[in-house]
Amino acid sequence: MNRLKGKRCLITGGTTGIGIETAREFTAEGARVAVTGRNPATLKAARKELGSDVLIIDSDASDVAAQAAIAAALKEKFGGLDVVFINAGIAELRPIDKWDAAAFERTFSVNVKGPFFLIQALLPILANPSSIVINASVNAHVGMANTSVYGASKAAILSFTRTMSGELVSRGVRVNAVSPGPITTPLYGKLGLTGDDLKAVSNSIKGMVPQGRFGNPSEVAKAVVFLASDESQFTVGAEILIDGGLSL
Repeated sequence: MNRLKGKRCLITGGTTGIGIETAREFTAEGARVAVTGRNPATLKAARKELGSDVLIIDSDASDVAAQAAIAAALKEKFGGLDVVFINAGIAELRPIDKWDAAAFERTFSVNVKGPFFLIQALLPILANPSSIVINASVNAHVGMANTSVYGASKAAILSFTRTMSGELVSRGVRVNAVSPGPITTPLYGKLGLTGDDLKAVSNSIKGMVPQGRFGNPSEVAKAVVFLASDESQFTVGAEILIDGGLSL
């Protein structure tokens, strides 16, 4: 269990859900790990669970200036980076006629703009070789109702997987993506739905999945470990769909 031994790794949005599960997997595989988050409660819980060996960074994923600060902190603490998992994101699900400019901007700032400028800020400290893994979504591929803006943001960052691959591969930086389907994480609890409505939405989504269930964060985290490790050295610009067959 040493596939990431000695590797210096950053996980954005690493205090809950897929992010913290990936932090557990990375640590178990021998990595030195840093995670970002913004919620004081989950930051505190992550510090307690992950221990003092994991660097916890309080940072807003939508703030361009904050991305440069993350890079500076990692240069000071780690000296450089071998792995980046771009995981921080938000999902606001609304009918098309219920969107306003502020909500649209918020989604693209967190899901697209922040990640782009974080990668830009990290380039000077990325090792050769190194790996960037982007957390996209099955919603970049399927026309699910109420996901117009969320799906578009994930399609944009999935496009970065390909374009950045072409640009950065000569520098020894591999860029790949995972695209989860419905995963059991706190994300669904942030949709502002009542208990009954949330259950109805969950059952509706589950009915679209051929395997008939939600995925587990560990099923995504294990795929991220593969893409972060030297086992995937010849994998560039690829996307792993982890969706129980939803996109078939």
